[in-house]
Amino acid sequence: MPNPVNQTTAHGVDGRWARAWAFVFAPSCLICHERGHNGGDICQSCLDSLPSNRIACQRCALPLGSVETLCGDCLRRPPPQSATRATFVYRTPLDRLLPRAKFHGDLASLRLLATLMARDLADADRPQALLPIPLHRNRLRRRGYDQALELTRPLARKLGLPLRDDLLRRVRATSAQTRLDAAARRRNVRGAFVVRAGAALPAHVALVDDVMTTGATARAAASALLRAGVARVDVWVCARVP
Repeated sequence: MPNPVNQTTAHGVDGRWARAWAFVFAPSCLICHERGHNGGDICQSCLDSLPSNRIACQRCALPLGSVETLCGDCLRRPPPQSATRATFVYRTPLDRLLPRAKFHGDLASLRLLATLMARDLADADRPQALLPIPLHRNRLRRRGYDQALELTRPLARKLGLPLRDDLLRRVRATSAQTRLDAAARRRNVRGAFVVRAGAALPAHVALVDDVMTTGATARAAASALLRAGVARVDVWVCARVP
């Protein structure tokens, strides 16, 4: 007959080892490297410090100081997308986390950001598919990965939406947008995107990207989709530059 005392003791030792293992190898915060909150990749302090973009223009997600629904630029020159959602404002600590994800292959940061975006977008109008804004093949070859695609993959899984990275192509190797002003950005991406010929297109899609600055890239991609026959294009980004 099994000894109940030995069974109880072994269970207690195993439990202590499991707790010790979990303590030592618990995920750390990707921003400050302290212990993650609830076994996640961000601590509570850094989570609280993330700059939410709650009051923003409905068409381009520009942060606003009031509850107005549209910014002045969108009133004068409405963008082609029906709505834009940016989960955060691009400032500290996003200005440390996003460049690591975009330029240094930090896929853990992209998964964390996708999780935070999914929470914020729980009340958004549901598109029929998510489309990452693609890189040109030359830049993809140099970088080795597409940060918008790697952000969209976990976001699509968490929201239960189809990922369609086969519909939109970037056909022009444009200059880096970071070195250009707003007018030059618009010229730079004009005609940069095409939709795959003969593809069955969803009526409502959401373009996904990591950061929106002036919105020129999103405008160009949305315009290409609308010309191809998509009825509604939304834009979902992780952060918006104010």
